[in-house]
Amino acid sequence: MTASIQGVRVATPSPRLRAAVELLSSMRFAISLLTVICIASVIGTILRQQEPAANYVNQFGPFWAQLFLSLKLNAVYSAWWFLLILAFLVTSTSLCIARNTPKILADLRGYKEHLREQSLQAFHHKAQGELADAPEAAARNLGQALSRAGWKVRLQQRATPQGDGWMIAAKAGAVNKIGYIAAHSAIVLVCLGGLLDGDLIVRAQMLFGGKTPYTGGGMIADVPAQHRLAPTNPTFRGNLLVAEGTQAGTAILSQSDGILLQELPFTIELKKFIVEHYSTGMPKLFASDIVIHDRETGEAVPARVEVNHPARWRGVEIYQSSFDDGGSHVKLQAVPLDGRAPRFEVQGNIGGSTQLARGTSQSDKLTLEFTALRVINVENLADGSRSGADPRKVDLRESIGERLGAANKTVTKKELRNVGPSITYKLRDAAGQAREFHNYMLPIDLGEGVPLFLLGMRETPADNFRYLRVPADEQGSLDGFLRLRAALDDPAMRAEAVRRYSRSATDASKPQVTEQLAASAGQALALFAGDPAAGGKGAGLAAVSDYLEARVPEAERSRAGEVVVRILGGVLFELNQMARQQAGLAPMEQGERTQAFMAQAVLALGDVALYPAPMAFELKDFQQVQASVFQVTRSPGHYIVYLGCALLIAGVFAMLYVRERRLWVWLAPAQAGSRATMALSSNRQTLETDREFDRLRQQLLNAP
Repeated sequence: MTASIQGVRVATPSPRLRAAVELLSSMRFAISLLTVICIASVIGTILRQQEPAANYVNQFGPFWAQLFLSLKLNAVYSAWWFLLILAFLVTSTSLCIARNTPKILADLRGYKEHLREQSLQAFHHKAQGELADAPEAAARNLGQALSRAGWKVRLQQRATPQGDGWMIAAKAGAVNKIGYIAAHSAIVLVCLGGLLDGDLIVRAQMLFGGKTPYTGGGMIADVPAQHRLAPTNPTFRGNLLVAEGTQAGTAILSQSDGILLQELPFTIELKKFIVEHYSTGMPKLFASDIVIHDRETGEAVPARVEVNHPARWRGVEIYQSSFDDGGSHVKLQAVPLDGRAPRFEVQGNIGGSTQLARGTSQSDKLTLEFTALRVINVENLADGSRSGADPRKVDLRESIGERLGAANKTVTKKELRNVGPSITYKLRDAAGQAREFHNYMLPIDLGEGVPLFLLGMRETPADNFRYLRVPADEQGSLDGFLRLRAALDDPAMRAEAVRRYSRSATDASKPQVTEQLAASAGQALALFAGDPAAGGKGAGLAAVSDYLEARVPEAERSRAGEVVVRILGGVLFELNQMARQQAGLAPMEQGERTQAFMAQAVLALGDVALYPAPMAFELKDFQQVQASVFQVTRSPGHYIVYLGCALLIAGVFAMLYVRERRLWVWLAPAQAGSRATMALSSNRQTLETDREFDRLRQQLLNAP
């Protein structure tokens, strides 16, 4: 018996209904649905799910982002069309099973002993022979031999003109047919388990129970009841953030158009979040020591949650998903980048904000939002010789990003190092526009000869951070650079620095050469400082380059540029010495470190004008409060999925590795005993079938 690929034919006068039922219950329809689900799953794997809409716009553009959101491709597995396809697949496969199972079971019970001798001659595997025993005795002997070999046997006596004949009908490998039922039932069970553990029940509550996604902000306790699911919800999957020393009992279920709040039958108290590191600073263990407080009984149950080792209470699995900041207290110092304005300190908690004022008008108000604190930053700093000269083109992937600590780059030697804490914050103006900043607390040695402070900035979360690299002075602070920046903005100090440089670089007996050098140095320094009177546009090396391109022939630009850069270096060195003298510090000694400091200072001075904020906030002190992010799930459907997987494995093995065989031996009376006619059928014609038939022919009929 072969499973039919046709659908159920119902007796109905409506041809459309008859055609619809036949299509729905056909195997070709189920295979088509399964193919669509596979394609949708591939899309859900490639396209990142549950991302903010702005991320899709930034990555794919407005048109494709709108198309993806309209088709719910950003949440494939909870999309209505995906759930509908799953439901149709369950229905179609169930109808296929219901249509074929009775036929399969009837075929399993039958031995087909009514075949005639002439029908046996039509089989591919057939043989004839003579036996010495009478038909009845031969039939019983052959039947016992087949039974001992694992065959199920039935004997049938028939009357013939020559006397009573006997038909031996035997079968083996019936598990092959059971495998068909098991494999198709597995598909139904897996889909049912997926529907049960997916968003189907949640969406049903939204459709029939008046639940709606929440799209606003504020405290969880203030969210109305129509956005909350009851603790008795049979299935859910959400995230729960708990800070050290606090309790939480409301999980967040992300939806494509908002969130739902899932009330848990217990609260989780985080006693301590534990993270252990390797000697390189890479983490090797995340764990949470928690106490589960039962809402109904008041029982307090201590537990430990690790990655891949969840805790369980009242049918809810508690997994260690990730970790976050639990509201760490930070102290920042505002560092005006012009080097003249006074510094001030700001304190706050991660996740909070504070107001800043640049002037008296409302439009001058800024909001400082404390976004994140990272105490440990492990970077791969093996390739210290690489230089990112232009901070506007340098981010973590271009300057130190290619040396980040994740050990997935094996083409170069790695030197993993913890470079210390970092702070991430946002500055939001009165119009609501915000830029995000990421600053390291300590200067980092990138192999440039002098440690560098990395001051990162990006316009949108989809962008990478771009870093302004400021050299640290001999005290490991920003003060040396800021003194030089303030001196550069002072016309009087610039003029004095030009005078000192031109006198030291020329012969005193040639005042005309000294005056020419002073004029050139003064013009170059004014262009570099961004003085509008110099006739340039902007500031830094870019302004000097634009000036040369406009006034120097192309053939002479390279040499002129080298001369100007050498002059700038000398004048800025004198300017730096003057700034240190005014601060009561000793002059910088000539050497490699001084040369490296001045080289990096020149680059930073040129790019600090492009920094989009008048000040940077330096992390001075912090008190870390850690938090665990738990994934809490109630998934009764996973037992159904496990059963389905077991059936699928058993069914596939049964269909692939078990051959269904049927054997018939007709014994007719003969003068010297019995005349035997044997035939063998199998659902797969293989070499093993040929060898088995040859073996049976020799054993039963003694035929070569």
